[in-house]
Amino acid sequence: MDTKIVIAICAVVMLTLIIIHAIMRSQHPVRSAFFSLIPGVIALMCVNLTSIWTNVTIPVSPLSLSISAVLGIPGVTALLIIRNIL
Repeated sequence: MDTKIVIAICAVVMLTLIIIHAIMRSQHPVRSAFFSLIPGVIALMCVNLTSIWTNVTIPVSPLSLSISAVLGIPGVTALLIIRNIL
């Protein structure tokens, strides 16, 4: 496997663990998870809607939807970074 791919996967895994840890430490983890889910999916939608002008797209798949839902806006940012690396 290419070193860039391994580094990107490790970064996404670490980001996931940090966000899950932060959500579980809050007093209302379900509410925190829900309010993390909405901006992530909206950010993914905005990236794909603005692809006409930016020529940057993230293919909508179950993996990209789950990453953007669980990680929120940092997850979409990580997907964009991974997309530019590969």
